[in-house]
Amino acid sequence: MPRLFRRIKEIRGFIKDIKCGGNNVSVGLVPTMGYLHEGHLELIRLSKLQNDLTVVSIYVNPLQFGEGEDLDRYPRDLDRDLALCEEAGVDVVFAPDDEEMYPEHPNVKIEIPGLTDRLEGVYRPGHFNGVAIVVLKLFNIVQPNKAYFGEKDYQQLKVVERLVKDLAIPVETIPVPTVREEDGLACSSRNVYLSPEERQSASSIYRSFLLAQKLFQSGNTDAETLKQAIREFLLKHPHVRKIDYVEITDENLNPVNEVKEGDRILVAVFVGNTRLIDNWRISHEKV
Repeated sequence: MPRLFRRIKEIRGFIKDIKCGGNNVSVGLVPTMGYLHEGHLELIRLSKLQNDLTVVSIYVNPLQFGEGEDLDRYPRDLDRDLALCEEAGVDVVFAPDDEEMYPEHPNVKIEIPGLTDRLEGVYRPGHFNGVAIVVLKLFNIVQPNKAYFGEKDYQQLKVVERLVKDLAIPVETIPVPTVREEDGLACSSRNVYLSPEERQSASSIYRSFLLAQKLFQSGNTDAETLKQAIREFLLKHPHVRKIDYVEITDENLNPVNEVKEGDRILVAVFVGNTRLIDNWRISHEKV
């Protein structure tokens, strides 16, 4: 069973003792909100390969949830997560409560114009401020050499990478490709919200990416044409209730008019009452 810490002081002391022991011990951090799935386990596996010590944080961060979002019903099962961590060979789990992480509500505000004010930033105001605060706090607590983030949350990854660069934080951020289930749906803790019928409609997100990629590979590089094809395809499915956005950007989230290899399709879609986000790297590779 991994060592479980609930207090900042205790995990800091443990990490400090490990590093003071010499031998250039490397620490990998996998930040999560728990209810672990195969996507998280892929991050853990990579950390295990690249580091001497792997730390998984499990914390449902209230700062990144807006009014009316699913904070209260977000899936939680620490015993299940600990069992998965043990099976994956995790060394340390940090699972604080709200009082430990935020004894007072933070007054710090973090914004990155051009990154935090578009896409998710439009539909979830304050979300990336909450993400940035908790990630920076975890970096300060654990002081990892490397931290692992899934490309499924691509905008979040870009925000963290920019924070690390701008603030000269001594952490290497490691992006990990999105892990998908058999029907192509990106692994997400929120997938448990979906009914069997909604789940069938949710797989249309992945299939819409394949449609857009096929159009691109046939020579269609007009971004608006590809976006419209995605929107029309998604809305054909009975449980796709609403689309917040379908956008195509370069790798730094700048919108493009002419699509090229390496650009990203990013979508946010309500399937039933569940809001799902996903993205796809456009390429000439056959899928």
